[in-house]
Amino acid sequence: MRSQKLFLFDFDGVIVDGMKEYWHSSLLAFEKFLNSPDISINQNHYKHVSNTFIEMRPWVKYGWEMLIIVHQIIKREDPLNNENKSDFLNQYHQNCQKVLLDNSWVTEDLQKYLDEAREYQIDKSFDNWINLHNPFYEVIDFIEKIKKDNIKTGIITTKNKIFARKILEKLNIFPELIFGYESGTKVEIASKLSTEYEILGFIEDRKDTLIDMKKNTFTRHIPCYLADWGYLKNIDRNNLPNEIKLLKLKSLEELLAI
Repeated sequence: MRSQKLFLFDFDGVIVDGMKEYWHSSLLAFEKFLNSPDISINQNHYKHVSNTFIEMRPWVKYGWEMLIIVHQIIKREDPLNNENKSDFLNQYHQNCQKVLLDNSWVTEDLQKYLDEAREYQIDKSFDNWINLHNPFYEVIDFIEKIKKDNIKTGIITTKNKIFARKILEKLNIFPELIFGYESGTKVEIASKLSTEYEILGFIEDRKDTLIDMKKNTFTRHIPCYLADWGYLKNIDRNNLPNEIKLLKLKSLEELLAI
């Protein structure tokens, strides 16, 4: 009997805007743990997030991909910029694989170095690392309100669970469930949860993830909402499948009617 109600949330781009942290931690991963002959890190890189990186962030599914993008933006020869980034994005996955192959990198190592860069910052200056994240307070308020209605909260993120938990605790958010990339795909996690809970909704800013959710036999019944405030491609708001609803921050309160 699935009597307990649960609401699911993505983390990055839905609960917090971590753009500054992604850029900073990716740079630090190269500076401290992953030497590349094609790049040189200088302090000017840390001052401002690259506009090209911001534009390309919606294509990222896993954290290690951010290191690929940062590498291509700051490399010495033919770096990515707003003028030439479309060529890379047109065959995004193939180009990411090519960078991996050219540098003899494996995805697990890149993810490990990104995690180590975050651990380094947490140990050195936890508050500075936390301050690189900008919370969406409307979402935090919404989470607090559904908790009062005895609805449990679940966070599914492609970030390491440990890092997500540290940020959530600093924001005074204490979800009953947190799943990081080490727990499997979001569809797999939601599928397992649907056997135990009545899932009232899933808010996510990656359109393809929601489409996968609707294609899966065990998760297609879950109401899916595309976060309009998240890291969306320009085309994501167009031709949205009927079973996926575009959600704006100001419309969060309307979900309380469920």
